[in-house]
Amino acid sequence: MTPGHNVELSRIPIDALYGRLILQAFYSDHFVLPLPDGHRFPMAKYARLRQRMGAELSAVAMHEAPGATDGELALVHDPAYISAVANGELPALALREIGFPWSPEMVERSRRSAGATIAAARVALGLNGGAQAKPEGVAANMAGGTHHASADKGGGFCVFNDAAVAARLMQAEWARRHGHLRPALRVAVVDLDVHQGNGTASIFKADASVFTLSMHGQHNFPFRKEASDLDVNLPDGCNDADYLQALEHALDEMDRRFQPGLVIYLAGADPFEGDRLGRLSLSFDGLEARDRRVFDWAFQRRIPLAMAMAGGYGVDIDETVQVQMNTYRVALAYWEKWQGLTA
Repeated sequence: MTPGHNVELSRIPIDALYGRLILQAFYSDHFVLPLPDGHRFPMAKYARLRQRMGAELSAVAMHEAPGATDGELALVHDPAYISAVANGELPALALREIGFPWSPEMVERSRRSAGATIAAARVALGLNGGAQAKPEGVAANMAGGTHHASADKGGGFCVFNDAAVAARLMQAEWARRHGHLRPALRVAVVDLDVHQGNGTASIFKADASVFTLSMHGQHNFPFRKEASDLDVNLPDGCNDADYLQALEHALDEMDRRFQPGLVIYLAGADPFEGDRLGRLSLSFDGLEARDRRVFDWAFQRRIPLAMAMAGGYGVDIDETVQVQMNTYRVALAYWEKWQGLTA
């Protein structure tokens, strides 16, 4: 049995599933969408990230992501939309809004992308083993961050909203595990992709148990934005210092208004100064400082964090992958801090 099979990971002890305990990351890059020549989505970045991580980060264990089931997706998405995606029945206009042609690979990759964030959240929270399982504190989806998908449609290269599905499923599994012995699980989605998380905002707009924070380019896609619990609009050309100051204020504001038990972090690489679609001007160092601040915020409060990679459209794809590698090095450092709490 491997994590790639459609099994209920929450019922398998982590030691049996993964062996020695190291930072767990879940991938779906071998489900490659057949895209037309010249398509602007950088599909190759996912496999390149896994190759580099395999060569340079031996303390990260990479596993094929499980596929999210229809029932899991239906915690967020309209069953009619799920069926239309699965059966290739989406209208042409809906496919244009998503930005991908329909294919079986599109369906499977979208399921696996959601399944990867589910698996990472379970590991981070300690819901992937028996009753005595401890939170790992940090785990990751090597893709995901599909924050433009709303309940009944996709958009912006996003089919199913992995963060939203994982948030709702973890709340259900937490309640099943702890009942009324522990407070209900509250989730913060910290979205630092350069594009606003409009789908996530729309899904949770009436849900007080999930806090949506989005820091994004004010004049960037989507041009009709949904209201998050906290939106931070950034001007074109925003640099490291201004970005980090805005992030500090946003985290302070969230701290005053919401106390989560899980953070789902969308660590977009597209605020990078070399991104084709980003319009911001963050450096490698600035983005690493961003990541460190988010991980530190969660660690200081002992809040488990599941990470997804979200967007990245570098003129040089290797620069996008370098941003992501830096994020994983920060994630690994904070995973080690978590292990020190229980050593």
